[in-house]
Amino acid sequence: MPAPAARLFLAGLLIALAPGAWAVELLSYRPDGRLLDLFLDQGRVLIEVDTGGGREFHGVILADGRLGSRPAPDYRRPTRERPIGILPDGIVTYGSRNIAAAWLAGPTDRYDHAVLGDAIEAGEIRARDRRGRVLSARLPDGSVFEDRRVRLADLDGDGGDELVVVRSYPAAGAALSVWRAAGEGLTLVAETPPIGRAYRWLNPAAIADLDGDGRIELAVVVTPHIGGVLKIYRLEAGRLVELHAMPGFSNHAMGSRIQAMAAVVDWPGAGRLLALPSADRRAIRLIRFHDGQYRQFSTIDNADAVVGRLLASDLDGDGRGELLYGLADGRLVALRP
Repeated sequence: MPAPAARLFLAGLLIALAPGAWAVELLSYRPDGRLLDLFLDQGRVLIEVDTGGGREFHGVILADGRLGSRPAPDYRRPTRERPIGILPDGIVTYGSRNIAAAWLAGPTDRYDHAVLGDAIEAGEIRARDRRGRVLSARLPDGSVFEDRRVRLADLDGDGGDELVVVRSYPAAGAALSVWRAAGEGLTLVAETPPIGRAYRWLNPAAIADLDGDGRIELAVVVTPHIGGVLKIYRLEAGRLVELHAMPGFSNHAMGSRIQAMAAVVDWPGAGRLLALPSADRRAIRLIRFHDGQYRQFSTIDNADAVVGRLLASDLDGDGRGELLYGLADGRLVALRP
């Protein structure tokens, strides 16, 4: 049974974003408890809430233009066997092409940046292919994988997955690296130049066809904690080619284990947009890529800092996706055109 309406719903606000008629509706809801997480499970949006007496899961609902939630006592976090040697806080990524699963392994303390909450990083990348073989690549002592998960995507259109992960060098900072299966192991395909200074990091934001030309782009925020720069790359002829760069973003809070603070959303009248927080994380910036150009489509200011992940989902089934995220004051926010 849903919680009482007085606790469930707060009024929506209509915010004009750009000259003309295009606007976004901002819906806000404060759960009965501290909002811990926001995630998708088989198409359903759920939140995890600390009620003071324990943690509960609630399904997010949008009905009659109002945002809310109802308890989901049937939900249990999925439990899967963790591969031997996986990074302690590592996440297994499951694929649908030639790579069935991929993860980071070989925990090491040789780089003490602790950008993701501790000083343990990965020295090895592993993948299990459709034949059940475990393929791997181990880094030399001069670098680590400063990441929690491997991202899988067909970047070159050959039908097979590339593996995308953040690699860091103790003296030169982070780089974006791309790997693929080759023979009995994994091989490096391409890598961006490292940032150039120790303890400088980058966080992937999206891997998608951002400009609608049928090719996949990789979006990252370089130095998200100190004046982050959004950079867009594409894999071309074995190189990661930089297409765009734009300052003023942050898709990570220092020390947080949550990296998914960005989302791609398709909205009527706007097209495909990349949504991610501003440098101070108190606004959501919507970026549009079209005909080889990019621009800031709009900005949505918030009363508090954006925390946790951003999700795109059609909550009410009307064909218009909503953009969801949490604020530091405990509220859940949904944006819709």
